Amino acid sequence: MPYGTIGCDTLNASTGVLATQNGMTGIAKAWVNFNGSGGVASVTSFNVSSVTRASTGLYTVNFTTAMPDANYVIVGYSTSASNTFISATSAQAKTTSAFAFYSLNNAGAVDGNPVAVAVFGN
Repeated sequence: MPYGTIGCDTLNASTGVLATQNGMTGIAKAWVNFNGSGGVASVTSFNVSSVTRASTGLYTVNFTTAMPDANYVIVGYSTSASNTFISATSAQAKTTSAFAFYSLNNAGAVDGNPVAVAVFGN
């Protein structure tokens, strides 16, 4: 049986992230770009319901649709007002519904603006 091409204008899912997003490899399953200075203000995101700040430089990202497992990869960057920032994130407490991370420079935890993280996984 030959394979063909299926085209459509709109692809809907009953809940959560579209099946194509979950089934495709090599694309981000979630991402967020936010202002982490003096409180959290989300600039833009995908599959992120909220970001909270627990203390200086410590943020928790909550997913809209849970990851299938906690074996995902987090990448990110941040900048600080002093422009001496060393871009680093340290993942803490990864679960299928959320993860926490520190925004760090060579002096320790700092609030960044902007802060951006992306999640890649199954």
